[in-house]
Amino acid sequence: NFRRHRSESMDDAERFQDVNRLLLRTGPLANHNNYGTLFDEHLPFDPSPEILPFLRSMARILVIGAGGLGCELLKDLALVGFGHIDVIDLDTIDVSNLNRQFLFRKHDVGRPKAEVAAEFVMRRVQGVTVTPHFCKIQDKDPEFYRQFQLIVLGLDSIEARRWMNSMACSLVDYDCAPDGSMKPDLATVIPMIDGGTEGLKGHARVIFPRVSACFECTLDLFPPQVAVPLCTIAETPRNAAHCVMYAHLIQYGKEFPDAAKPDSDDPEYQLWVYNKAAERASSFGISGVTLMQTQGVIKNIIPAIASTNAVVSAMCATEALKIVTNCSAYLNNNTMYMGGHGVYCPSFCYEKSPTCIVCSGAHIEVPVSPAATLAEVMEILVEDPRTRFKAPSLRAEGGLRGDSLYMRGALEAATRPNLQMPISELVADGAHVIATDPSMPTNTTIVLRFT
Repeated sequence: NFRRHRSESMDDAERFQDVNRLLLRTGPLANHNNYGTLFDEHLPFDPSPEILPFLRSMARILVIGAGGLGCELLKDLALVGFGHIDVIDLDTIDVSNLNRQFLFRKHDVGRPKAEVAAEFVMRRVQGVTVTPHFCKIQDKDPEFYRQFQLIVLGLDSIEARRWMNSMACSLVDYDCAPDGSMKPDLATVIPMIDGGTEGLKGHARVIFPRVSACFECTLDLFPPQVAVPLCTIAETPRNAAHCVMYAHLIQYGKEFPDAAKPDSDDPEYQLWVYNKAAERASSFGISGVTLMQTQGVIKNIIPAIASTNAVVSAMCATEALKIVTNCSAYLNNNTMYMGGHGVYCPSFCYEKSPTCIVCSGAHIEVPVSPAATLAEVMEILVEDPRTRFKAPSLRAEGGLRGDSLYMRGALEAATRPNLQMPISELVADGAHVIATDPSMPTNTTIVLRFT
């Protein structure tokens, strides 16, 4: 009781005295040379007793994801001194989460992760306010994201990172430089820190939207994702692979609790998983479950290791403190944690791509046959590694048969006949086609070149 009373009565300067050692004095590791920052001119670190109160009461941080990495991030950011944190997550807690997502308990199963995580952190860390948002990142508008000084990603998919990266880039305004060129208004740049883990490997990356290399600039370094994060499949399946993994990891154990571990190479077991996954997919309105996909997915699970989450979260929280306070040189701009090879953390700098469709505003040129149907052109766009569209809608200003080529939603029935028409009857060679897709919050311009 004495220790609890003393903890409640301690002021911030005493509670965060270790953090203040970085904020109240300079040193050999302070940011003297502007290393890794987004500013062109030198901006040295200025020690001040006002920095900690700023962290506690003014800075506002957004954490996206409250899973294995997200739980660690919320804990670390609260303990390092940030007083106002928001967290977004669309999942609910499953019993399979409890072995590594330490903010949750058995009685929390079924509740939203964001809400339970926020309640736990606020109980354990005095003076921090964690605001939960039980929703998809796509449910929030640009004005919501503009509120934050920093966004930290604890996501488990390429698709979600792409969407968030595109949203952050879309928030940046431009100023006209004296030489007439357009440069990003740094006051509108919201830094992003992207953390990710896979087994014993992980990474931390700092992104200054439209200033440094964004996630889309390096998309070709990420092959199409096949492995399925375990913690996303139990409550909210989003694709066919999640349904397969549910049948493989959860449903089999429920239906055969006393059976031995199944052999993933057994054709009869593979067929059983396929049938159960197809049933689950149908109940959630998901298509795409096939026997071939089932055979591939059940052998490729990402193991979730709590210590990897802890290491990567520590990297991300450290970068958050450095960016908001300027107390030390920033990461420039990516580091990898190779836990399977000892504590090995190589760091390197991603370069900004002049052909990036997000931060550079570049167009994508796609060669197509003039005899190809619109449906075939859309398949090409979905399979193109530069776009990775999911369900695009297309329009073209000055189209030969109207601007709307194929639009999902209310106009789907009216534009459906266009799918079987040759593309040369819908647009001219070199036409600029505007693509809208759920994977991106902004439009993408496609230039069609007839071959």
